[in-house]
Amino acid sequence: MPSLLLDKVVSGNSYAAVEFYHLYSPKILSYLSKKLPTAEDAQEITNDVFLEAIDSLSMLRQEESVLSWLYNIAHNKMVDFYRKRKIKFLLLSKMPFLEIVASEVNQPEFQYEKNKIRDRIEKVFHLLSYRYQKILRLRYENQIRIKDIAPILNLSFKATESLLFRARQSFKLAYAHSGHSAELSRSPGSGHTE
Repeated sequence: MPSLLLDKVVSGNSYAAVEFYHLYSPKILSYLSKKLPTAEDAQEITNDVFLEAIDSLSMLRQEESVLSWLYNIAHNKMVDFYRKRKIKFLLLSKMPFLEIVASEVNQPEFQYEKNKIRDRIEKVFHLLSYRYQKILRLRYENQIRIKDIAPILNLSFKATESLLFRARQSFKLAYAHSGHSAELSRSPGSGHTE
C-alpha cells in the first residue's frame, strides 16, 4: 500500500489526490461500467466514489487494502443508484400520487426517498389541468379501461387515448421540470412555480 501517497492525500495535498485518483480510478471505473446502464453513470459514480474516499481516507484501517476499500464504496454507491432508480420507477410506473404497493419498497431506508418522490409527484399532479388530472385518476387510480373512460368523458375511444397520452406527457415534462425547480427553490423566497 503506497502509504506515503495516502498520507499526503490525508494532509490535503491536491497533487497527491490527483495521483491517487489516476492510480485507482481505472479499476473502479471498469468495475462500475460493467454494472451500470451508461458510461456517464459509471463516470459520475466513479467521481462520487473518489470524493467520498478522499474525505474518509483517514478512517481507512491499516490492514485494509485500498483497492478493496474503494470497491466497497463503489458497490455501496451502485446499490444506492439502483435503489433510487427502482423507487422512482415504481412510483412513476404506478403514477404514485396513487396507491403504491408498499411491499415493493418496504425497507426503512427507502421511506425517506419514497416520501420525497411521492410529495414531488403530488405537487406536479396538481399543476396539471383538471382534464388531465381526471383522466389520469380514472385510468391509474380507479383502474378503469380506456374504452370505459371514453363515455365518462363524452369522447371517442381515439380521443380518450390521445387525451391520456397528452396527460401522461404533460405529467412527465412537469415532473422533469420540477426536478430543476427543486434545486433552485432551496433558497428562501424562490418557491414559485411557473
